[in-house]
Amino acid sequence: MANQDFYAVLGVPDTASPDEIKKAYRKLAKQYHPDANPNNPAAAEKFKGLSEANGVLSNATKKAKYDQMRRLGAFGGMGGRGTARSPGSTRQGGAGSAPADMDFNDIGSFGLGDIFSSIFGRGRRPDEAPRAEHVEVTVSVPFRTAAVGGKLPITLAMSDSCDVCGGTGAEPGATVTTCTECNGRGTVSFGQGSFAVNRPCPACRGRGKVPSRRCHTCNGSGERQTQKQINVTVPAATETGTRVRLKGQGPRVMAGGHASDILVSFSVEPDRFFSRDGLDIHCEVPVNLAQAVLGTTVQVRSVHGTKVKLRLPAGTQPGRKLRLRGQGLEKGGQKGDQIVTVQVRIPEKLTPEQEAEFREFTAKAGLKA
Repeated sequence: MANQDFYAVLGVPDTASPDEIKKAYRKLAKQYHPDANPNNPAAAEKFKGLSEANGVLSNATKKAKYDQMRRLGAFGGMGGRGTARSPGSTRQGGAGSAPADMDFNDIGSFGLGDIFSSIFGRGRRPDEAPRAEHVEVTVSVPFRTAAVGGKLPITLAMSDSCDVCGGTGAEPGATVTTCTECNGRGTVSFGQGSFAVNRPCPACRGRGKVPSRRCHTCNGSGERQTQKQINVTVPAATETGTRVRLKGQGPRVMAGGHASDILVSFSVEPDRFFSRDGLDIHCEVPVNLAQAVLGTTVQVRSVHGTKVKLRLPAGTQPGRKLRLRGQGLEKGGQKGDQIVTVQVRIPEKLTPEQEAEFREFTAKAGLKA
């Protein structure tokens, strides 16, 4: 699908907003989803193309780079229909155009090879070890861990290289020959206009080699499903949406190859006692009527796991906010406070003796019920 205009695939103009792109994708994905079109290869291929287009256009960074490539004519600058070609074939462009089989990696002086590789994550030199795609995961973090930082153990399900074949897809002892489809390059070219785009070869799955017998464990995929336990460091003052990168802790395409990264996004769980506003921590502390009227000292739990003394002055009103300096979150050399809102508890029922005494007190104080 890289040789097609992603905007055309989704049926939206290149001025479409993120919401319009999302709406168009959801509508078409529902229409062409394989579950809704069983035994329909055309629908499955259409759904695959929609997913690829949405994966680029829904990502702000990838979309910006794709738009740059598109303006340079990489996706239809000369018009015409894209065709798949073997690596050795050529096609002459018009006057002033580049050869149609030009590889984006060959025009690095313009930065296009890096741009396209960063969009699709597939560009590499033939002698470069393959890399697996990065793994993105969202994990829930307890409020206090997100506030003060700490270690968070997580278990990730991911694909990794098969232990039996080492990611080659070949049964141990099988004969491995050069792929005739791509002549061992691991990629095939799709051309449109004055450019060509390299994609992984479907026959050898980008390896450049084809085994005489597939691995019995992974059925030739070179991958296995595994679970990995990781301790993630949660930075202090983490918010929902904060991301950390775990370099080299993701899956490998093949044994000995480059391990990918794991991108962890945090989702902070709410807390029954604490809430947050920037670096300040907020909480509510209940006191009884006598404590509010006469004043007292109460112990307040802090987000750091300690208890801090807070002095309530006599005549404290319901809803009054008191500040505990330096008991908030710390980030970038700055430290917040803990804001305590006082909630005065009013007794729901009094004994006859208590009611009589209270009425006597209010009468002397000049208060009327």
